[in-house]
Amino acid sequence: RFQKIMNKNKDYLITEKPSRALFAFALPMIIGNLFQQAYTIVDSAIVGHYVGETALAAVGASYALTSIFICVAIGGGIGASVIISQHFGGHAYSRMKTSIRTAMLSFLLISLMLGGIGLCFSRQIMEALNTPADAMDIAVIYLNIYFYGLPFLFMYNILSSMFNALGESRIPLYLLIFSSVLNIFLDLYMVAALHLGVAGAAYATFIAQGIACVLALITMVKRLRQIKTDKKAEYFSADMLKRIAHIAIPSILQQSFVSIGNIFVQGLINSFGSSVIAGYSAAIKLNTFTITSFTTLGNGISSFTAQNIGAGKVDRVKQGMRGGVRM
Repeated sequence: RFQKIMNKNKDYLITEKPSRALFAFALPMIIGNLFQQAYTIVDSAIVGHYVGETALAAVGASYALTSIFICVAIGGGIGASVIISQHFGGHAYSRMKTSIRTAMLSFLLISLMLGGIGLCFSRQIMEALNTPADAMDIAVIYLNIYFYGLPFLFMYNILSSMFNALGESRIPLYLLIFSSVLNIFLDLYMVAALHLGVAGAAYATFIAQGIACVLALITMVKRLRQIKTDKKAEYFSADMLKRIAHIAIPSILQQSFVSIGNIFVQGLINSFGSSVIAGYSAAIKLNTFTITSFTTLGNGISSFTAQNIGAGKVDRVKQGMRGGVRM
């Protein structure tokens, strides 16, 4: 029934009953994030089983740091999606396309800069986090490969937020399921069959995220071509970037504060040695598995709210908030 709602009306977030529309929109987002978190748990299980405790510790030692980059990407995506949703809800399609292009170019540049800085200082970062000597070299290898793949991670998360802004929350779901399953198969092949160790796990994530990012980009380009405008959209707008940043920066800070705090916790955990890091790494991923369901629902309510504000339907915003609280 909910799939029919989404298929028959691309404006369902501003026309259907708020609680029903919100549920139809948020459910694929929640399922997709659960798939993503389930993958990270399986990934840890494969590394721990086939490579050992020290390897699992090496991956876990940088978990708090890598979480910050994910939070920056998610927070930036939320900032972009709010502006995109408002233009989409108000049928200002030319400005909507401009905001999408501006966000994509801006966050691609940011991801390249962060990746470059990370590659230059990966060892110093791991030393600052009190990474044990027996796990240091493996942790640096894992982190370097992660930084090489950072642009794919960034752009995939930004594109996912853009699809959500357009009410297309099923597309990120399908891509997440595909990339998660592919990631697990690549993990097994590279770690268990080729015996590439932690580097194999990192390359598996790199490849799966890269393919998902390219597929998301191709799908977004096709989707935008289907939306006709009476005015040519710009490829970059400084004014649009300022509007996106006005929302994205507080969102990034909000998303990142917990992860920044976790860096200090991670440094303390790392000082206890590989066994404690491995145990903590396994447990924290189960914790994240639960928390992401609620943060994802919050992001869904954000897009719902922005679309209805853009359409001038403030009463639906209040109804959607109440529906979100009940969910």
